[in-house]
Amino acid sequence: MPIYEFRCQGCGHLFELISIKKGDSVEMKCPKCDCPEVERVMSRVNIASGSGRSRQPVVSNRSCPSGTCTTIDLPGHSK
Repeated sequence: MPIYEFRCQGCGHLFELISIKKGDSVEMKCPKCDCPEVERVMSRVNIASGSGRSRQPVVSNRSCPSGTCTTIDLPGHSK
């Protein structure tokens, strides 16, 4: 089940809620101050790849017609 992250508009507290089925009603309020004004925030994600390559992005510079170009190779990305 997806877990969503929310921020309280009253006190700024961040908290998580597990996704529920469509149609179920849940009273959304801050567990710290009981404020009903909350907003969903974008959570960080973690993506794992089984390619055996470095888990860190690799940044490299090379020459190109317009000067120096920067290339970023992301883990798990195939060319």
